[in-house]
Amino acid sequence: MQKDIANWFSEQLLSWYQLHGRKTLPWQINKSPYKTWLSEVMLQQTQVATAIPYFEKFTRRFPDVTSLAAASQDEVLHLWTGLGYYARARNLHKAAQIIAAEHNGKFPVEFEQVLALPGIGRSTAGAILSLALGQHYPILDGNCKRVLSRFAAIAGWPGNKKVEQQLWQLAEQVTPAGPDVTAFNQAMMDLGATLCSRSKPRCAECPLKLNCRAALAGDQSLYPGKKSTKTLPEKHSYWLMLQHQQQVLLQQRPASGLWGGLYGFIEFSSEQLRTDYIALNQLQVSSSLDMPAFRHTFSHFHLWITPQLVQIKTLPDSVQEQSNAQWFTIAQLPQVGLSAPAKILLQQLQALQPTE
Repeated sequence: MQKDIANWFSEQLLSWYQLHGRKTLPWQINKSPYKTWLSEVMLQQTQVATAIPYFEKFTRRFPDVTSLAAASQDEVLHLWTGLGYYARARNLHKAAQIIAAEHNGKFPVEFEQVLALPGIGRSTAGAILSLALGQHYPILDGNCKRVLSRFAAIAGWPGNKKVEQQLWQLAEQVTPAGPDVTAFNQAMMDLGATLCSRSKPRCAECPLKLNCRAALAGDQSLYPGKKSTKTLPEKHSYWLMLQHQQQVLLQQRPASGLWGGLYGFIEFSSEQLRTDYIALNQLQVSSSLDMPAFRHTFSHFHLWITPQLVQIKTLPDSVQEQSNAQWFTIAQLPQVGLSAPAKILLQQLQALQPTE
């Protein structure tokens, strides 16, 4: 990109930001690297309006890195329940513990040190240091990729390494040096989140419209390029909801993998294995209810969940002794991280309980 166009880009965007940019988001008030980090991680897969109450709840409980590092993973995941993409929460917790151990509880201010933390890539590291501390680093989140690919008509899916390199070069060219970097990077994200949206971009209001190649050609919908789509495979899972009196059994999943570290119901790959489990543990069943199957979609597959509610008369030792399983009171949602389907089923289970 020519230097005069790059300068024009940043000047137009900064002028627009002064009039229309977001300046009162919770993480922008008394901002710090910690708050900015938390907000950037939450916003990786989440809309601003959804993230705000989670951010406020999180910072009330964990006002700094040290308090986050000292918490249990269960508590961190519990506060994250509903936001999805739980690896983000696990990485936040791990990173906080590293900061507490290796940086005396103070968020690092060197780019390479920030980049080395779990769950932080080049764009997130740049966002933390530029937005919180005014350091000169470009960013390239999803909103920025959309703005830049349309402005320069960069074809191809941004997840492609070659396309991403082109976008990084462009980001470096348009990001101004000096004190304006903070406002500019926020403006890039704001423009992508408001005017330069995925569908129905409001180009007539955009400060970059005079030199935006996609807008001038009328083919905004072509940028950014889409990843080749394929039909998502379908998998099946059979859940056992064991109830004894007013308690329900929940099992913690392994730390890594699907819903890592979260609590849910005992899971089987087939209905027969679920039936065999009941017989093997000699469960004294008083009643059972086959609940409707429902589908939960992940980024790479659909999961059909078929739950069965089984009420048992006594607590067999083989179930009680499972180290990763606990009995919880049905009337109150447990204060641990729950997978989204497990939380839904627990709420349904609460509704099934007789009223006094």
